[in-house]
Amino acid sequence: MVTEKMIANARHMEREINWFVEVVQTRLDLYFGKDAKHKEIFDLTPPDFDTEESIYASFVAHYNLSFAERIVLLLALIPHVRPELLDVFFLKNGRYERGFTEFGGVRGENHGGFLPTGETAIFILAGHNLEARFSLYHLFGAEHFFAGHNILKLESVGNDEPGLSGVLKMSREFLDFFTTGEVRKPNFSSDFPARHITTNMGWDDLVLDPNTVRSINEIRAWIDHGATLLNEWGLGNKLRPGYRALFYGPPGTGKTMTACLLGKSTNRDVYRIDLSMVVSKYIGETEKNLEKVFAQAEHKNWILFFDEADALFGKRTGVEDSHDRYANQEVSFLLQRIETFDGIVILASNLKSNIDEAFTRRFESIINFPMPKPDERYKIWQAGFSPASELDERINLRRIAADYELSGGAIMNVVRYASLMALNRESNIIMEDELKEGIKKEYIKEGKTL
Repeated sequence: MVTEKMIANARHMEREINWFVEVVQTRLDLYFGKDAKHKEIFDLTPPDFDTEESIYASFVAHYNLSFAERIVLLLALIPHVRPELLDVFFLKNGRYERGFTEFGGVRGENHGGFLPTGETAIFILAGHNLEARFSLYHLFGAEHFFAGHNILKLESVGNDEPGLSGVLKMSREFLDFFTTGEVRKPNFSSDFPARHITTNMGWDDLVLDPNTVRSINEIRAWIDHGATLLNEWGLGNKLRPGYRALFYGPPGTGKTMTACLLGKSTNRDVYRIDLSMVVSKYIGETEKNLEKVFAQAEHKNWILFFDEADALFGKRTGVEDSHDRYANQEVSFLLQRIETFDGIVILASNLKSNIDEAFTRRFESIINFPMPKPDERYKIWQAGFSPASELDERINLRRIAADYELSGGAIMNVVRYASLMALNRESNIIMEDELKEGIKKEYIKEGKTL
């Protein structure tokens, strides 16, 4: 389905691409000593979008893109929208019977066209002018907003190869943004080991200790007013960006649900990091895997949720061998990364003491999710059953809540079991013996006896 956003983007991108083609042809003519309409590529003025609206035009205006930045952006985009325009770089060097090294570029595994590299961009913008070449290197640095905002980057290359030989790659989010006008959520993969999590429930469905609720409200206040605090109140040079919180408590006490509700109530995406795909026994791999998540999440207003975070942020032993030294380096990297992340980071653990103190000292809040008290358990039991079911008259939920210490998650497991047993009997009556059997099953899971 073609949308107005697509039409507007296509119209402006068409003008931008036509300008790009002129720039490239002028560079080639000048480089090979042919008659050119212009003495410099910079004589070709980029399209002016000041009076027009589109996502692409807004992006150009927002970042106040320079001539060079617009060329680099287009070079990363063109293989996805007009790949044939780069075929000109397949020109063969007759002297050596091969392509021109200075053009850069590679062939993809499946893509039959020319995939531009950093060298391609430098050639277009600088030709053989070394001074101009050196002045452009910052476009591919980590400090430039292209990399910092995960817009585009150069793919890494072997240690012995020039860095500019890396393929110029645009992120999936911005590729979608410039083409469809919508940003798709990243797919769970080895390149993004995190899953988008949501809930259909609301705050009223979550029964928590009052002290826990008060602490959660501090996070909600930061989400609502953090930008004002940093920018309008001028504390941006005194406070770190983002917010870090530790949720600790037994399983089933509402840690994951709270993270989902924080996202739902503030219109933020929540991603649960799959630590099995992040933590690696190979030196340096854990940091690389984690960086993939943080790089995608930067400036997105996401909430990153590390469930069972002990595996990544747990206590370390003393330095006794080289493995311990690398583990400490890993901790240092993680500390730096969560401190500079501008979104919300939530770590969840069963025990506060399991998390390395180097991390806990840097949390803005440490929130306990205790086992629910009898009155809280009673509320969970009351709200848990479907309105379509009925409780056997022998069931006393208040007594059950007082006698059996269960987490909210465990209570809902019992509700599920007893309700299924009723349906299995082709009934809507929840029986006491089946309810007790469900409780027994939960106690066995926890290694307890009735």
